[in-house]
Amino acid sequence: MKLSENTLFIIIVGYMLIMSLILFIMMGIDKARAKAGSRRIRERTLFILAALGGALGGVLGMSVFHHKTLHTSFRLGMPALMALNFAAAFALMWFNGR
Repeated sequence: MKLSENTLFIIIVGYMLIMSLILFIMMGIDKARAKAGSRRIRERTLFILAALGGALGGVLGMSVFHHKTLHTSFRLGMPALMALNFAAAFALMWFNGR
């Protein structure tokens, strides 16, 4: 089923914003837990959410909360996943028009 460009754009952007907001909040929670010395959120969970479209929130969370900035896997992985998120969104838009 082919969607209109506007409809597909709204769906993709909305989805990525929701996923980014979720990951941003989780980064803040994990930072607070790290300071308190309590149970943490698994790094794998954070990366899965990033891979599922929330990498922008991960990058912003790293910047705002100064969280995971010393981990090379996060410093390189989150921006790489963000690029992949945007590439996937572009590909969905591109192939829907064909």
